[in-house]
Amino acid sequence: MIDDFATWLPLLKLIRLDPGGHAAGQISRGSWSVPVPKPQWVPGRAAQVSDMQEEWDAVGRVRDALIADGREGLSFVVEAQAPGRRVLHLIDNGPAVETGLGPYPGSLVLVDGAVPEPWRRLPEPAPTATPAPSADPGRLERTLRDRIPGAIGATEAEIAAAEARLGVAMPEELKALYRVTRGQWKDWGDDYEAAERASDAVGCELFPLEEVYIADAASRPSLWQFAATEAVVTPPGAAVQGLVGSPGWIAFGDNGGGDRLAIDLTPGPGGHIGQIIMIDHEQNIRAALLAESLTDMVLNGRQSWRSERTDEPPVVARINIRSLPSIEAAVDPRLEVLGIGVWQGEPLSLVPVMGLTRLRTLTAYPGTLADPLEIGRLTGLEFLRLGPREWRTLLDAGALPPGLLAAGIEVPGSPNPLSIVELANEILGRFGRPPITRTVLEGSLP
Repeated sequence: MIDDFATWLPLLKLIRLDPGGHAAGQISRGSWSVPVPKPQWVPGRAAQVSDMQEEWDAVGRVRDALIADGREGLSFVVEAQAPGRRVLHLIDNGPAVETGLGPYPGSLVLVDGAVPEPWRRLPEPAPTATPAPSADPGRLERTLRDRIPGAIGATEAEIAAAEARLGVAMPEELKALYRVTRGQWKDWGDDYEAAERASDAVGCELFPLEEVYIADAASRPSLWQFAATEAVVTPPGAAVQGLVGSPGWIAFGDNGGGDRLAIDLTPGPGGHIGQIIMIDHEQNIRAALLAESLTDMVLNGRQSWRSERTDEPPVVARINIRSLPSIEAAVDPRLEVLGIGVWQGEPLSLVPVMGLTRLRTLTAYPGTLADPLEIGRLTGLEFLRLGPREWRTLLDAGALPPGLLAAGIEVPGSPNPLSIVELANEILGRFGRPPITRTVLEGSLP
């Protein structure tokens, strides 16, 4: 049982604490961060599992209990209130708090199911967009049959079933591709070379027809603390709209490195219907043009792509010792995201950005705001990330922005996570959200 002190005892024995001290960590099914002294590495020798065997065994005991209890993970704080006596606090974030860094709570979701504005953005219509001149389903199908003879293609009934599942008609080029090969590994009879030849012929690792999916915003989830600082920007003449995802992006393959290939039915003002885009798995937003059509990609072997960043000033502004030098420098009616980072000058006033109706995200490093109560005059905020003192000021004044969808606590240094949990629960309570729960276990070390 995860709530049994004996489950934690081997790990607690490894955590060194002076009387009155505390330590904190986090353990989940797939990872952990625990305050255990690391072994002295042997010069000239690679690290061995045996070097950390005690930690592995102790954490493994906790992970096994998590799995047995059907839980994904939790944070913990251990306090040494007397020699050999330990008080263990098990912290469960619950349904309203995202995973954070280390033992501290992540973003607090203040409205059930809320997602940041870029994840709510739908594509703009492109009424003048047309298929590229290179799009030629017949030529594409003939070329692929020549390149991968003996491939098993999808039937018309299978294609129709895929369209019904997707809720959108597949472009003729994509149907031509799957008529030649349905992309199932079993069709190659475990012949790796044959499967590789098929991938080379198409130009990607083709998904089986039943795994083709709509790469909409929901298929590309991101934590609030990152997603709220993104912005959808589509420059004039751009081939691809700067979206998180689109109901018109049909993902059909992978480049072998985790980046998805999709046919784009909702192009930007300078793009073509049916163009091929690459969705970078290392980015939360945007896609890049790979080829003007599927025929172009297959015939010409398109490989070059790069997703350009467009969420810079004036839409996203960052004020810190290396970026913009003042709040005034960020003022623009298009401003959506304002981030105030490490700052060496006097605390900053938010007066210059009051009245900017599109400003929806504010993050401010602790101590950088001259008057946190000015936040109450930013009427369009949906995400706010502040230090504990700034949150305390807003809470005591009853001045939390009413339209917030999510919030974050910027934790300076390494305070006891219990104080941050208490603050987080106070914020959650003001919005009627489920609190972070804490279970307290006590026991003695042998």
